[in-house]
Amino acid sequence: MESSQNRFNKSAFVSVAMCTAGLALPFSGYMNHVFQFDALTVGRHFWMSVHNASAVLFAVFALFHIIYNRHSLIRYIKSIKSISIKKEALLAFALVVFIVCIISMHALHRVG
Repeated sequence: MESSQNRFNKSAFVSVAMCTAGLALPFSGYMNHVFQFDALTVGRHFWMSVHNASAVLFAVFALFHIIYNRHSLIRYIKSIKSISIKKEALLAFALVVFIVCIISMHALHRVG
């Protein structure tokens, strides 16, 4: 029988992989924004590839994360008696939507 120290912890591996891929997404997305008007240069293609690969890996590892933690998730869902949305959650949601909308509005301006 293997000791617990030598056993490969799949749950920890999946969590770290998901976190790493998730951290790459905003940076590679920003770099895509920087290179958006360039022709398909090596740099632009590189950052598009990093962003796409990170997104796929994040989604795959998120699925495994849900699978490995399904018992805890099911127990949590069963323990919820009623869903109540707190004012902090509403304010955080509204703030994020507002900031995303303000930042994204530049895409709607008319050129010419």
